[in-house]
Amino acid sequence: MDIRPTTDKDLGVFVDTVHAAFGRFPETPVEGGGLWWSALEPDRCLLALTADGRPVGTAAAHSFELTLPGGALVPAAGVTAVGVLPSHRRQGVLSALMRHQLAELRARGEFLSVLLASEAPIYGRFGYGPATYTARLTVPRHGAALAVPRARAVAGAPPAGPDHGSVEILRRAECGAILEEVYDRYRRAQPGALSRPHRWWVLRAGQPPVSPAPRHVAVHRDAGGVPDGYASYSVESGTLTVDETIAADDAVFTSLARFALGHDLVSQVVFRHVPPGHPLRWRFADFRAGEVSGDTDWLWVRLLDVPRALTARGWFTDGELVLGLHDPFLGEHDRYLLTVRDGRADCVPTDREPDLSLDIGDLGAVYLGGTAPSTLVRAGHVRAHHPGAATLADALFRAERAPHCLHWF
Repeated sequence: MDIRPTTDKDLGVFVDTVHAAFGRFPETPVEGGGLWWSALEPDRCLLALTADGRPVGTAAAHSFELTLPGGALVPAAGVTAVGVLPSHRRQGVLSALMRHQLAELRARGEFLSVLLASEAPIYGRFGYGPATYTARLTVPRHGAALAVPRARAVAGAPPAGPDHGSVEILRRAECGAILEEVYDRYRRAQPGALSRPHRWWVLRAGQPPVSPAPRHVAVHRDAGGVPDGYASYSVESGTLTVDETIAADDAVFTSLARFALGHDLVSQVVFRHVPPGHPLRWRFADFRAGEVSGDTDWLWVRLLDVPRALTARGWFTDGELVLGLHDPFLGEHDRYLLTVRDGRADCVPTDREPDLSLDIGDLGAVYLGGTAPSTLVRAGHVRAHHPGAATLADALFRAERAPHCLHWF
């Protein structure tokens, strides 16, 4: 079997192969673009071919930026379009593709890769761990009354005044530049968020609101008229579904939620991507008004260069931890001394006995602060070698807020 990068001439073969791997057919082009594969980077796509030149597998990577705890923006390879024809599964094709891709990413000098896992058991084998989570919130309109924040009521303060911003409805075709700008400001401040490169917006590659699928867009502007949030939504059979809500802060999110919940001729509102611990449920007069479902993983992370990855992110507690790290897929075993002082980390190889023993996928899971190391200790994934190791690891790896990713790729 041969694995090689594609060229522009291979795009059709690549697209046909990955669709066949999933039992699908390529979509028909629509006016204004909108084909997800139009954003692929040919030099980052791989084809696996049999000895006689028949394509049987694919893998690709996008060039993204990932926002880390502490606000650092770092390059991240967004792994996508991974598939093997049904006729060639369980013959080592996928493992060969993933091993080839990881070697190529390291050769490029990249220290992080991320993906959205179609099947969770698959990518844990290759060193990826679930690092961000998302959920769906369904709210019947009859239970959607928003209460006065309790802190104001307890303090005897008058009810909150009207939102000094405004919400307007725009056609998707006329607000592309606004959406791109608002999203870019949001993702730079949100741990776990990925960039949406300009070419994605131009090509309209992806899912709404990037794609040309029919959507209404509610744009929020601050008191000065500057856009600082939006909600992309559709209405069908009495249900208003919000694809994504992008907001500069919780107040803007609440304003956009209030707009959606006040829509006429709607029996329920579904918010598709709500971050863990989001305060919206606490704003309802009836806490049970919002039903959480579809609680699932979203962004999976793999570290390719552990010292570079750990020193790139910000830290919020001082401490020292020795990590015994096992990478079964690549056959690597290392120990690292992680030392954090004043928000910055130093990470060097060491011969000291480990405080925690874990595999590379577990480290990916805790890297953004969305999974507590103690949870993995309790689950039997991570071994704590002395009392207090897990507690210290929890304090070290926490983020300033829950990491969240909305971008589909």
